[in-house]
Amino acid sequence: MEQYTQPVIAACIVAVIVFCIQFGMFVRPEQLEKKHREILEDAERKFASLSMVNDLKSQFYEIKQKIDQIYDILLERK
Repeated sequence: MEQYTQPVIAACIVAVIVFCIQFGMFVRPEQLEKKHREILEDAERKFASLSMVNDLKSQFYEIKQKIDQIYDILLERK
């Protein structure tokens, strides 16, 4: 009985390894690095950075102040 178990186990192990390699379950560090760069580039294109958002907030605040000044001047003239 032991004669059959070792070859069967070995064949199963080889089949599992081939299956994993065929479907890309083992990944090399170069592939991970490439995918990481792609994800970062996509994120830079799709999302605004925190500094950009803060700059826009300050610009909106300045515009709001100027509009308020214009509104106050218009109210004083009436």
